[in-house]
Order: sequence, then structure tokens, then C-alpha cells
Amino acid sequence: MKIIVTGADGYIGRGVVQELLDEGHQVIAMGLSSCGIVDDNLLEYVGNIFEFDFGLLPAMPDVLLHLAWRDGFSHNAISHLEDLPKHYTFIKAALEAGMKRIAVMGTMHEVGYHEGAVDELTPCHPTTPYGVAKNALRELTTELCRQYKAKMQWLRGFYLVSNDGRGDSIFAKLVAAEREGKREFPFTTGKTKYDFLPYKEFCKQVAAVVSQDAITGIINICSGTPVALGTYIEQFIKDNGFAIKLAYGKFPDRPYDSPAIWGDNTKIQAILDAESYNA
Repeated sequence: MKIIVTGADGYIGRGVVQELLDEGHQVIAMGLSSCGIVDDNLLEYVGNIFEFDFGLLPAMPDVLLHLAWRDGFSHNAISHLEDLPKHYTFIKAALEAGMKRIAVMGTMHEVGYHEGAVDELTPCHPTTPYGVAKNALRELTTELCRQYKAKMQWLRGFYLVSNDGRGDSIFAKLVAAEREGKREFPFTTGKTKYDFLPYKEFCKQVAAVVSQDAITGIINICSGTPVALGTYIEQFIKDNGFAIKLAYGKFPDRPYDSPAIWGDNTKIQAILDAESYNA
């Protein structure tokens, strides 16, 4: 397949681009900077994606994977709402140019406060600008794809875990604190339960979704298993041989966080099973 990936220079983008290339796909990587990968099957567009002219493409790729999004770790940043019209216009331009499948990275924060498993029928009541903007883009993209008779895949991401220190997640902050030699890491109660995926597996699932078009709609990028945040991070510290300790109760749990929320992995497991069968 030929796949456009926006946000290819981002935290998730680099890993997804590499995974797609490893699987033998042709990739057009778009970002404000180079993704830093050299491959014969890779073409790059470096610049503002919102200014990209799809008419410049010699042929329309099989799918647009839209990962680009700024301030993803700052849930209350106003930029989420300011950028929403730009994302809408970009996706509409791709469809007008003839794109037949749109895949977009979503987030569990679209759902808002919810206890239990999340599937494609779970009602969404987002409470932060990040969640509101992502949820609005999902609804707008669904309608655009209906109008243009294109397939739509919404990749609803849960918690991504990496030990490389990149990004701005709690895991990146923990790695930074360990590297700085800090003895304690200020923490919440650690009792809330989430759905965690290691970075490599997260990127593999994203690549698997866009490498097929039989399963569409909302697809959770997840493990399907809820684990207490404290339990998971204690194991993360142990697995990486860190000396730092968690200082429980230094921060309150965020009021908009659910006591336990995880993804229903039925659809992603079906995709991965089919991929293994066809390998």
C-alpha cells in the first residue's frame, strides 16, 4: 500500500512510519521536520501540512493516516479548539482530491468520565478541550467520509508507555527524574486503573489497522486489560532498574479521570489475528 502519514516527525509518528516501512509499505511522511528515517520506500514532505496541495500527488495513496496534533499532553490547551477547523479542512481537502480512506488518531479522552470497558458504542462526554476537539473531529470526519463515500477508521488510543524519555507523558517525566538522580517522584494515589500499551506494540497496532480496510469505524488501540497506575509504574521502575521511588499522595488524582477505564480490544484483536493468519 501507499500511505500518507501526517505528524510523521512526532512521538508516535516516527514509530508508526518505521513499522509501516518494515511491513513493506510505501510511505509519504509529512511533518514540520524530517522524521529522521532513510528508506527507499519513504518520501517526505517537510512543512505545514495544512498548506499541502493534494493535487501535487501523481496518484492518490490508499489511505491518509492523520496523526498530526499539537499539545497532546496539555489537555486544557486552547490550541486544541483553535486547530480544529484546520484539521477539518485538511481532511476535507484530501477527500475532495479523491482519497478513499481516512484514518485518524483519536484518544480515550473523547469519552470523558466512564467506568468500565470502552467500545465503539460507548457514549462520549468529553470534559477537556483536548477531548472535545478530538471528539468533534471524529464526528466531522465520520460525516465527511459518508458524504464522499470513503471509508473511515478512528484509532482510539489509550495509554502509551515508553522508557526512552521522549514525549511528555508520566513515563517520560519519570525517566527524566531518574536520569537527574532524583530519589522520589511525586505521585497520585496510583489507584486509578488504565489500559497500557508499550510503545512498540502501540505502533504495531496502528500500522496493522491502516494496513487493512476490512475493519473500519472506531478501533481501540489498546491491551484490553485494566491495570492500576501505581502497580504498572512500580513494575516499570523495576523492569528498567530505576532507583527512584514513588511518593504516593503528593498530587491529587485528576477530577476528570475515571476510577477504571480500558478499551474493548475485540476489533484490534481481529485485525491482528487476520494479519498473523495472512503472514
